[in-house]
Amino acid sequence: MAQNLMTPGVYIEEKNAFPGSVVEVATAIPAFIGYTETASRNGKSLVNQPTRITSFADYLALFGGPFLAKFDVQGPEPIPAAQEGATVEPEAEAATADGSVTEPKGEPFSIGTKEFNIIYPDNNKLLFYNSIRLFYSNGGGTCYIVSVGTYKGKDSIEVDKDELEGGLLKLIKVQEPTIIVMPEAVILKKVSYDIYATILRHCRKMQSRVGIFDIYDGYEERKEGDEDDIITVFREKIGTENLSYGAAYYPWLNTSIVQKGDVTYKNVKEWDKLIPQLSEKDIIEKFKAGFVKKHLSDKLAEIKPEEGTEAVLTDAQKKQFTDEYIEANSKNYHLGLIAVSPSYASLMDELRAKLNLLPASAAMAGIYTMVDNGRGVWKAPANVGLNSVVQPAVNITHDQQEDLNVNAISGKSVNAIRTFQGVGTLVWGARTLDGNSLDWKYINVRRTMIMLEQSIKLALRAYVFEPNDANTWITVKSLIVNFLTEKWKQGALAGSSPEDAFDVQIGLGATMTALDILEGKMLISVKLAIVRPAEFIVVTFEQQMQKS
Repeated sequence: MAQNLMTPGVYIEEKNAFPGSVVEVATAIPAFIGYTETASRNGKSLVNQPTRITSFADYLALFGGPFLAKFDVQGPEPIPAAQEGATVEPEAEAATADGSVTEPKGEPFSIGTKEFNIIYPDNNKLLFYNSIRLFYSNGGGTCYIVSVGTYKGKDSIEVDKDELEGGLLKLIKVQEPTIIVMPEAVILKKVSYDIYATILRHCRKMQSRVGIFDIYDGYEERKEGDEDDIITVFREKIGTENLSYGAAYYPWLNTSIVQKGDVTYKNVKEWDKLIPQLSEKDIIEKFKAGFVKKHLSDKLAEIKPEEGTEAVLTDAQKKQFTDEYIEANSKNYHLGLIAVSPSYASLMDELRAKLNLLPASAAMAGIYTMVDNGRGVWKAPANVGLNSVVQPAVNITHDQQEDLNVNAISGKSVNAIRTFQGVGTLVWGARTLDGNSLDWKYINVRRTMIMLEQSIKLALRAYVFEPNDANTWITVKSLIVNFLTEKWKQGALAGSSPEDAFDVQIGLGATMTALDILEGKMLISVKLAIVRPAEFIVVTFEQQMQKS
């Protein structure tokens, strides 16, 4: 710094000996968009306010608990003798007159000799809360929550496309998130793919994040060669633009997130009418009477009858007091029903299995976080086991994955989640939607490039409006070279030496002309050799002649 030397004396001037440094930006900060029970902090609403949390405890404190889904159970229908003990396939979707598709009736299950179907009523299905639990079960950490609506005190809530996309718009002004996850988009059926296309455009505009997508009806088997095949429909609807900024995963997951205590009689309408055997109904009625007997006696003792009359409870009072007591002691009542009624216990298991069927995007966000923290963003998030997952909803074979991974017609890859005997459930794919691109085929390459770009971009802000001369160019080049050398040492870049791993060019005659300098442009060229995963390992064996 130039000093005004006018008074005799000794002056000290300090000079920086080293160039500035580049700090690596965070790579695994997902932003989840969906519906929550509450959304407030200190009395102030957090609806449509991107909120940073660091643990599931933070989520519970700010956004509350799960949505109480109330299932409809259709039936009973007698099981034909030929079908008893056989697996019954769920009914297929039916096309309506306007060409839209209706929901299937549900997954059949039997109680005794009767068959039932469990279905979600309209506007009664939400996935956000359990998806957040699945995220933290698989290594999740810091993330952002964008609540687009609350359901506290509501029996139903409609998932709205405009509300979800409105939550996405709120993330434009928030720089930290690097992954976009919207688990409840699939509730909108094929409309979800329009939302995914919007997410891809958003990620391309921001250049700092990617989207993780699910397949609508991803719990169903593929119908390869059929125009209604779920993967074919996804590839047709997702579009052709910005595909390198997204990755899709199939199938959905049968999880163990929802525990036995999380599902009770409150989750199904008129559950007591589903018990097929009169003897079991009598047992339940006797249990219910015994459960509330003391409470009704206490209420009877509180009544002060007129002189000469006896205290009695009317039928309306008995029902009111019974319902109030059961509501206040619902957990014990639920556990008692499980103990006395095998049919009730079977029904609860079916409901729990239904709630535990979740799309894979939240689990994958957790896997991305775990791999980034443990190995680095340049490690492909594949060949990694999933926690709190019983098995994928669909068992994919080696041959069936071929079309998912490499599709010559569309060029759009869908990553598979598979079960391997003796190993467990593994993520078995690491491609972006742009699966045929040599530049952006792999999700770890796209995310590593985002990390390097954003880290260097933030570091170079300090040099905006600095003199565009050789001194600045040398400083900037040293800054970038030092950062990339460190990344090469960590394994992010391929090459036996830094010179093989990257090349940085800046200067007049190298990247700029005199006209560029006159126009205020400082142009920098960075070439990188990012490590790519060994997706196909081929070992060749052949016999040779005996040598001794």
